[in-house]
Amino acid sequence: MRKIVALAIFGLFLISASLAGYRDVQTKTSNAIEKTFYFSEPEISEDGNYMIVSANGMNSFMMEGYPVLPYKTEILTFPIGTKINVEFSAGKINKIKIENKVKPYPFFTKVFTTGKILIEEGEIYSEERFPESFVDYSLLAGIYNGQRCIILSVFLQPYIYDFKENSITYTDRINLKIYHEENPLHAETSTYDFLIISPDAWLSELETLKQHKESKGIKTIAVGLNEIYSGKYFPCNGRDDAEKVKYFIKNAIEEWGIKYVMLVGGRQGGIFNERWLMPVRYTNLDDRSGWETGYLSDLYFADIYKYENGSIVFEDWDSNGNGIFAEWKGMKKDKLDLVPDVYIGRLACRSKIELKVVIDKIIKYESENQASKDWFKKMVVVAGDTFPAEGDPYFDGEVSTEKALEYMAGYEGIKLYTSTGTLQDANDIINAVSGGCGFLNFEGHGNPMSWATHPPHDESTWIGIDVTQFPMFSNKDMYPVCVIGGCHNSQFNVSVFNLLKIKQLYETYYKSEWSPGCFGEWIVRKIDGGAIASIGCTGLGYGYVGDGNKDGIPDCIQGLGGWIDIEFFRLYGQENKRILGEIHSTAIANYVANFPVMKDEIDCKTVQEWVLLGDPTLKIGGYS
Repeated sequence: MRKIVALAIFGLFLISASLAGYRDVQTKTSNAIEKTFYFSEPEISEDGNYMIVSANGMNSFMMEGYPVLPYKTEILTFPIGTKINVEFSAGKINKIKIENKVKPYPFFTKVFTTGKILIEEGEIYSEERFPESFVDYSLLAGIYNGQRCIILSVFLQPYIYDFKENSITYTDRINLKIYHEENPLHAETSTYDFLIISPDAWLSELETLKQHKESKGIKTIAVGLNEIYSGKYFPCNGRDDAEKVKYFIKNAIEEWGIKYVMLVGGRQGGIFNERWLMPVRYTNLDDRSGWETGYLSDLYFADIYKYENGSIVFEDWDSNGNGIFAEWKGMKKDKLDLVPDVYIGRLACRSKIELKVVIDKIIKYESENQASKDWFKKMVVVAGDTFPAEGDPYFDGEVSTEKALEYMAGYEGIKLYTSTGTLQDANDIINAVSGGCGFLNFEGHGNPMSWATHPPHDESTWIGIDVTQFPMFSNKDMYPVCVIGGCHNSQFNVSVFNLLKIKQLYETYYKSEWSPGCFGEWIVRKIDGGAIASIGCTGLGYGYVGDGNKDGIPDCIQGLGGWIDIEFFRLYGQENKRILGEIHSTAIANYVANFPVMKDEIDCKTVQEWVLLGDPTLKIGGYS
């Protein structure tokens, strides 16, 4: 049913999807768009002591303790700088008195070794109604389909639950009128496409990569951190080093026209105060798990602009101005844009030697037409019964990877599943990857050092792989793009120096934060094997269990980590996007536009923690 610590799975919302259950009519004038959406009477049925409200072809709010109600999203894009005003009205309004309360979306909890699905009413049930209005919308700034734009995300909510009256108020139609006035933010320039930021001492190591990218038509500039801090190119602004880097990226967009940014450098030791070769930003979002109250987020460096009072302004991730970035704790919450304005990735290397390994892999990979080779047309998926919860008939991880494979037409699925016996130990993974594959997808549990899952209905047995076994990968020159569903697999702040925190030694060991590098880092920097890039979670990963909205579709592919992972493969397989950073950032943008990221902290965390450890300009499959 709901957010479960340790997984990440898949989904099926299309940003411009045509859904059943409603219809819309659109007209345009010179500066206005009018759209009318028609809705049917909701379907109401009993489910135990509660009522289920559904509407054919619509999505459902799936927030723990909130009533499950249908909604639909409508997304439109406008040129960056456009001033937008939205008006809406409802058609005929009706009210249905219902016998019992609307069923809340379930909680998922773990008691000892058995998962439990709990039905509990959240605090929202003491309010007057949910949602508050038939329409909610957000105006977001971001890069989409290669263009910087304003994204208008409209949530159409035709069914409102009145808690006190125990009734459903609904409308048969919603009318939108969108006024728009173009006002370009700045003149588009194209001095450079790709900005690489690194320690100054590593600039010479990056020269070969710069030359390679320019040979492929990507105008590239490499800039050292001290050049940023000294104001060599632009005046230096910012409260700390991370914000100085972010302001530099803003200037590089406006003065050079860059679309891609790669941060080079990982952690460089430190005990009580971490030392970094490249600045990082930690969020301050408390997910109430008791595990962490913040986590690394490179999305901070990509989310440069926000729409505010009709203008595009700098997005500092500190909307309340209290100096606490990306804050979400109780009532204290920063309102964030969250849509990337550049395609971003990081090479979290800790030495020049590691950097050279990764650069050599990138250049060799892109220098040949990998997509034409037989090995590239394989996709290895590794999964099992992620959460063997009571009452859950689905093998979550396997359901998710099956959905991912549906989008990858023309690829042979190499399925390593606990349910079929094709996944019995790490050797099965090593052998499959060593045979070469274009894509590798893990869906299950994780920590910084390992990934694992369960056999069906057996939570006590773990099957997986850890970083100490990576040297056994022998897939030289046959490197996949790796998407990892699981907790903390891309937590790139781990270090052996953490073992020197004597008072926290047990916690450090238990959380596997003492590794020389995390799972997502290590698989990329593996010499003559591993992956060409990885995407995963820097913190706790989340997913749904069961079918809490009772629509007959496993919830694990309808939101959270599951949805965003599968969206990566949909964008590649169905929309034919081939540049790694664009796929990664577009998946984030689509999530932000389709889910209530500023109402639910776990939806917010899902996009903040999903990091690309790799080259954002990488052409998947190489150049022909």
